[in-house]
Amino acid sequence: MAIKRHSSSENSNPNPPKKKKKSSRAAQKKLSNSLVTPTASAEDSKIENDGIRPHRLKDYIGQKELKDVLKIAISAALKRKESMDHLLLYGPPGLGKTTMSLIIASEMGSDCKITAAPALERPRDISGLLVNLKPGDVLFIDEIHRLNHTAEEILYPAMEDYRIDITVGKGQSARTRSIGLNPFTLVGATTKAGSLSSPLRDRFGLIQRLRFYEIDELSEIILRTAKILKQTIETDAATEIARRARGTPRIANRLLRRVRDYVEVEGASTITLGGASDAMDKLNVDKQGLDWSDRLILTTLIENFRGGPVGLETLAAATGEDTKTIEEVLEPYLLQIGFLNRTSRGRVATEQAYSHLGYI
Repeated sequence: MAIKRHSSSENSNPNPPKKKKKSSRAAQKKLSNSLVTPTASAEDSKIENDGIRPHRLKDYIGQKELKDVLKIAISAALKRKESMDHLLLYGPPGLGKTTMSLIIASEMGSDCKITAAPALERPRDISGLLVNLKPGDVLFIDEIHRLNHTAEEILYPAMEDYRIDITVGKGQSARTRSIGLNPFTLVGATTKAGSLSSPLRDRFGLIQRLRFYEIDELSEIILRTAKILKQTIETDAATEIARRARGTPRIANRLLRRVRDYVEVEGASTITLGGASDAMDKLNVDKQGLDWSDRLILTTLIENFRGGPVGLETLAAATGEDTKTIEEVLEPYLLQIGFLNRTSRGRVATEQAYSHLGYI
């Protein structure tokens, strides 16, 4: 039995399928435009809406050496009424590279445009961004090591001379035109500084590395975030969360949110040391910040391969994890805290790993 809908529309339009197809095409076009337009990630927007990101250097916790360098660069640029020199930030993810670009824009009294290198596939993508920048704007490009060759070529004159060169016409009638750009500051972020081409890397006037955070710095960040979220938390509880946050503010704030969920469900108004510990035990995050996947790698090494050495492919097959996940997500922290070693023959679990997991 057919069900009729919107009979009045059917009388005025004898061919409703065409209208539906046109609407679908318009929706697809709208979706395509939204994908082409570089925007911050949903998680970044959520954090900004909550007001967790600091907006001034004085409110930024940690990275003292970087802050000292930027204070000088920003003050000098403001004194000369110029844009700050281009800045390359490199280091592990979650340490505050995007936040620092927003702070620079705020300190300079300008806007910050955020995008990621994989979104800049075609020349018009990056050209459109550059042409629309206002004087003094900050352009933040995440994962800048993933820029394709064409995008890099467009950036070279933009960074040095504030212009882009475009080709008009084809064949023998083709000619090159230069379009002037407003002075701007490019902030590039990468987790793999060595993957940047030398010509691009050399065009940055400032190259700074972000380091992992100390427990006391993370504890201060957690206390500040809890205050913004209007959540009461004890200092000992903040320190306990910081101890399990892998030296990374992003992880610290994420753990705080999950602990907050736990204590709310339990009916508590304050996050105590016991509540924080219980919540993270529920999340399978131990006192060293290891989660279930980290412990799987180490226990497989110890129980299946007598601690190693074992090759990456073999370890991936034994654990069911992807080789890239092991190499880029799980291994770096295990290497940093001394639970894993890389040798020419493969991965080896250390004595600290045996002790932490209770094998000795």
